[in-house]
Amino acid sequence: MPNRVMRTALSTSAEAVAAAVVAAAVAAVGLYAFSLVQWPAFNSSNVTRAVATVGQVAALAVLAASVVMLRLRRSPRVATLLSWIGLSGFVTVTLGMPLAATKLYLFGISVDQEFRTEYLTRLTDSPALADMTYADLPPYYPAGWFWVGGRVADALGMAGWEAYKPYAIASLAVAAVVSLVLWRSLVRADLAVLAALGVTALMLAYGSPEAYGATIAVMIPPVLILAWGALHRPGSTRGAGWGAVVGTGLFLGVAATVYTLYLGIAAFTVVLMAVVAAVLRYRENRSLAVLLDPALRLVVIAGISGLLALTVWAPYLLASLTGSTAESGTALHYLPESGSELPFPMAQFTLTGALCLVGTLWIVVRVRDSRRAQALGLGVVAVYGWCLLSMLATVAGTTLLGFRLEAVLVLILGAAGVFGFLEGARALYLVASESPRVRTVSVAVGIVGAVAFAQDIPHVLQNEITVAYTDTDGDGVRADQRPPSAVSYYGEVDAALQEARPGPRTDTVLLTSDTTFLAYHPYFGFQGLTSHYANPLAEFAARADAIESWSDLRSSDELIAALDALPWRAPDAFLFRRGADGYTLRLAEDVYPNDPNVRRYTVSYPESLFDDPRFEIREIGPFVLVVRT
Repeated sequence: MPNRVMRTALSTSAEAVAAAVVAAAVAAVGLYAFSLVQWPAFNSSNVTRAVATVGQVAALAVLAASVVMLRLRRSPRVATLLSWIGLSGFVTVTLGMPLAATKLYLFGISVDQEFRTEYLTRLTDSPALADMTYADLPPYYPAGWFWVGGRVADALGMAGWEAYKPYAIASLAVAAVVSLVLWRSLVRADLAVLAALGVTALMLAYGSPEAYGATIAVMIPPVLILAWGALHRPGSTRGAGWGAVVGTGLFLGVAATVYTLYLGIAAFTVVLMAVVAAVLRYRENRSLAVLLDPALRLVVIAGISGLLALTVWAPYLLASLTGSTAESGTALHYLPESGSELPFPMAQFTLTGALCLVGTLWIVVRVRDSRRAQALGLGVVAVYGWCLLSMLATVAGTTLLGFRLEAVLVLILGAAGVFGFLEGARALYLVASESPRVRTVSVAVGIVGAVAFAQDIPHVLQNEITVAYTDTDGDGVRADQRPPSAVSYYGEVDAALQEARPGPRTDTVLLTSDTTFLAYHPYFGFQGLTSHYANPLAEFAARADAIESWSDLRSSDELIAALDALPWRAPDAFLFRRGADGYTLRLAEDVYPNDPNVRRYTVSYPESLFDDPRFEIREIGPFVLVVRT
């Protein structure tokens, strides 16, 4: 039995690696082909939308051919290869074509995408684990996805910001086909292709703006089934299911290196599964001894995932234990209106709502006799439980960001919806005395639904795509060919800094409120965008107080003394905007539980404060660059 488990694990792993290579190649070829044509901007033309639709239909046709071949058991290896090509091609064309005329990814360099780009820029500059903004600090946010992307960008000779879009799309394509490999190990091959396609399409529509999280989210539905098989196997021998235990532990470990929130919901669900499995065993045997097996399996899963998590979390945990005490942080201080209500995607009058409704009904109907329905059902219960706990946590002055799990809920219900549709169609076929017309109608409905939803994905992402064209990229260009923002001066600012401070950019700490500069160039920052993205070890509030206190100083001597007395690495340069009262910085503070949860305020410094030979001052466009000599 152990040898059989080992062979299965090795075979699945080898297949996953092969699938990932194929997906990466498809994404690379597709994105390169798109770059050879001068496309019009998505927000001013429908050309890229039209070409994207053609590409989606072609990808769906390839997937349909693979399903038919797998169903008929003809050339299974060719069919498998077609499924990998079709699914990765679907991801590539759905995102790559609408973004073909811009170098930026969804949401451009705005809002959360700013700190993500900054993180990739940091890890492109060096493979050493370092905070995205602050010097001399280990990273707080999991570095896994960004570290791999940084190594890819460095190998290709690309700047981190420029590599973000192709890497994000390629990583989503790879994650989709790896999830397909996992589905194939759990269900029949043709069903696996359809389930993977359904979950991938939903992921693109509702999770792709947060690409690193989406690579984990797309794996959650099949992993839930895997985890249920690891913890609850009635009628099996004691040694059964340990391969699933290892697989679940590996997934949770990888999730811990990529996205903490999705690790949280996945681990929460696995613990819930262990409790349910223990209860079911106890009801069957009425012996406390039977509780040891699910408990042991849970401990092994936790051990495997914990060891993997330490590959990125160890530096931060060590610094927290041996260095300055970490602040509580404000990363969880966000409660939009959607976070105050439970999500019910199955109640929406859309194609997504219909699929989720079918999935909900299927789980309810099949929960007694289908292990898939049980696993996905427990996942749904866990999401709603997490959302309720998140709302309850507001009493303690924080949240669990439950609103961000709506995409995960949609993916779980979407997977259930695929199974529900297929089983419902088969039931109708049998009720109709196996009439071929019923089968034809079912296939037609499935095809129409798939194409209709696929071509609507760019519409769902319209705002995110538009921002990718209206934001100014690291070359100082707006992809919609309109006048760029002040970001177009960043190149001159960088050149001036390099002239004033020759050497690696990481030798310079820059204080600026134009933090997108740090996303394009790997200088360290003295202060982050907001406390919500700041490393808890960075003492964001104390730094903000120090920055504001300098505005009350009267001389350059006082300022230099204050800088030299800082407990952190002091700014080597300042990038200001010019205001009516002198040089200005626009800072932010957390005002949770208010919504919005951030208050912006301006700090002004008299120009005389820097009128000293120890400061070199240059005016570059709307900016004033002050470098300490």
